[in-house]
Amino acid sequence: MACCVPLSSSSSSVLLSQKPDTLSFGCRGSSDKLSFGGSSFKFGTIKKGQSCRAASVAFRDLDADDFRHPLDKQNTLILRAIPGLNELGKALLGTVTEQIMLLENIGTSVLVSKNQLPELHQLMTEAAEILNIEAPDLYVRQSPVPNAYTLAISGKKPFVVIHTSLVELLTRKELQAVLAHELGHLKCDHGVWLTFANILTIGAYTVPGLGGLIAQSLEEQLFRWLRAAELTCDRAALLVAQDPKIVISVLMKLAGGCPSMADQLNVDAFLDQARSYDKASSSPVGWYIRNAQTRQLSHPLPVLRAREIDDWSRGHDYKALLNRAIKIKSVQSV
Repeated sequence: MACCVPLSSSSSSVLLSQKPDTLSFGCRGSSDKLSFGGSSFKFGTIKKGQSCRAASVAFRDLDADDFRHPLDKQNTLILRAIPGLNELGKALLGTVTEQIMLLENIGTSVLVSKNQLPELHQLMTEAAEILNIEAPDLYVRQSPVPNAYTLAISGKKPFVVIHTSLVELLTRKELQAVLAHELGHLKCDHGVWLTFANILTIGAYTVPGLGGLIAQSLEEQLFRWLRAAELTCDRAALLVAQDPKIVISVLMKLAGGCPSMADQLNVDAFLDQARSYDKASSSPVGWYIRNAQTRQLSHPLPVLRAREIDDWSRGHDYKALLNRAIKIKSVQSV
């Protein structure tokens, strides 16, 4: 992100080993089946004449602060107080690093367009329309690790990358929520700090002189900020999905889902699990253990993200945003 960067849970989203070597959202007709490298996966089918639009409204006057999480605001102020950090980031993450990332994606991934994986292209353009933001380039990359992330370094057009295993794991609406999460980073102008964090989370320590410097001096502060930013972008996902169960289902699947048992997963049970985590960590000892568990994570724990988005979906701010939304025409059927 010259103006922003990734998503996920392990470092996205979508999101989830919770270590800097991976990154996930953290957290995903004959033409509904895709094959990559010998593996195939299938979207939930759409009947002829139906649209795959997740919502029928858009937010023409949406401002990032309309849905930004308070912790995002707080931790952004902390980063801005570090003298020269933004300028240093722009200097280090210059054209060479951007070119490395760009060539890596062009050389190893599939660029989505109207003529290449058109259904994924439609999901992205719809989500961008709802959030009133220009759609970035979208790449699909072969990987067994469910993950999605965004990069934009020098102010040029950013791009989003999603892994094939994420597409296989999620339904269409869930996958669109992941794309909306990534768009949330762009909408909020999360800037060079997100690029810093994303490079850490996807294991780019091999960039000469860059990874080690960031890891040694800024990693903990960047991850604290990124965890807060992820909560903001989960809200962007909800604004597109307009159903909290879709967003929570993504987080649940990233925590412990698999395609063969997806129909047995229960969102309400996962929310009960989230509440039990809050209860177990409410004591002084539990609070200490919880902080020790999460301080080196790039993304909040999936259960905490699920509880956060469930709470926000019930609140006044979210409902007020929906009341401000405007109707939009249905897109052409697929």
